[in-house]
This record gives sequence, structure tokens and C-alpha cells, in this order.
Amino acid sequence: MSSYGSSSTASSRSRTNGLAVASLVCGIIGLFLFNVILGPIAIVLGFVGMRQASVKGGGGMAKAGIVLGIVDLVLFFVLMAVSAANGGFSWYVGG
Repeated sequence: MSSYGSSSTASSRSRTNGLAVASLVCGIIGLFLFNVILGPIAIVLGFVGMRQASVKGGGGMAKAGIVLGIVDLVLFFVLMAVSAANGGFSWYVGG
């Protein structure tokens, strides 16, 4: 006997892997901000998410997070090399 207004789909849990989603989000945000910090985080969360993918799903998101984390780090090192080739950083604060 089911209670009024309940459905069987309302009680089922989502099978999306939270670590895979976090890896993907860190990888995407890392393309624009803080890539040297978010890149390694995306890689680590992606690998942990891949290990849990058999139980919770989300293997594709975990792989995408790993790839984006690697792209974040490559982008950081390319930007550092370009900056070093052009005379490095300089901070000019008016005056």
C-alpha cells in the first residue's frame, strides 16, 4: 500500500558520481581561472571518479575532467613560456 502522492521514481537516488561532476567543473573553470590550482584537482578527482565509475556511473565525465585538467596545466605552462619569452611579468601600479 502506497501513501497518497508518492511515486516510485521520487524515492530513487541519482546514480551520478559527484567526484566526476566535480572533476569536470574544476576542469572547465580551470580553463579560465586558477588553472595551475584547479588542473591538478580536476585530475585527482577524475581518477578517483573513474575508480568509482563502476558503482556510481559518470565514467565519461571523469575522463573529460582528467583531460581538461591536463589541458589546464599545459595552458599554464604555455602561458608561462610565452611570458618568459616576452620579458616576464611586470606590475605597474600608477604613480
